[in-house]
Amino acid sequence: MLKKKKKEDMEHTELHDELSAEETLNNEETAEETAATHEVKDGPTAEDKLKEEVAQANDKYLRLYAEFDNFRRRTRQERADERKEAGKEAIVALLPVLDDFERAEKAMQNATDVNAVKEGVALIQNKLKNILTQKGLKEMEAKGTTFDADIHEAITSIPAPTDDLKGKVVDELEKGYYLNDKVVRFAKVVVGA
Repeated sequence: MLKKKKKEDMEHTELHDELSAEETLNNEETAEETAATHEVKDGPTAEDKLKEEVAQANDKYLRLYAEFDNFRRRTRQERADERKEAGKEAIVALLPVLDDFERAEKAMQNATDVNAVKEGVALIQNKLKNILTQKGLKEMEAKGTTFDADIHEAITSIPAPTDDLKGKVVDELEKGYYLNDKVVRFAKVVVGA
């Protein structure tokens, strides 16, 4: 009986050791899960970090877009203001010519000498030409030159009076002008054929 009792005690001890081992294992797993749960609560996960980075990038993008939109609006407004003011300098320079024309008109009402009126108009024309030349306007010399479609506009062609005028400008109906070496008005010409 003693043998039987010892055998039962051994089996009971083994069973108890197995149960203790299982409990210890379970307790360790529970402890690890709890620790993992606490780590999640204590520190941000990779997903949270990515969400934060996306939010920062989105905020940065929106700020950059708003800044660019403001820049574009400001630039557009500045250009519009520049266009409005672009002709101001030339107009202010031409005001004395306008004043001269008004004085000439008053003088012509009482004038008896035509030569004096002609001289006055010629002076005003020279004054106007000088102001425009100072602003970069230059007359185009067309008569007698070879026809060039880049600077001339042919109104008509006529038989050339001489052979050396074939393909050349015979007459100029309207002067052409350059502004700072760019054509601003084509010369309207008659070409010899």
